[in-house]
Amino acid sequence: MISLSDFLLVSAGLFCTGIYIILTKRNAIQILIGIELMLNAAILNLVAFGKYDRFNNGGQLFALFAIVLAAATTAVALAIILNVYKKYKTIDPGKIDELRD
Repeated sequence: MISLSDFLLVSAGLFCTGIYIILTKRNAIQILIGIELMLNAAILNLVAFGKYDRFNNGGQLFALFAIVLAAATTAVALAIILNVYKKYKTIDPGKIDELRD
């Protein structure tokens, strides 16, 4: 049987990987992937705690809401990244110095 600590260990690994990607990458899409990994770690925690609390399904319901919210946020972020690339011909956040026309 998989224990709660196993879920939390995997979640901590995902979260640390997401932080590492955000801090080291210079590409907007890779930074977005790091943010998604961190969000998935939080969702895994919600589901794990919901699994071990037999009387309350709030964790799973909140995780489902977080997944829907993450999908919508990713779609908006990718649209912004595509528009920035069209204007500046780069997706490196460090090279974009001006957002106005």
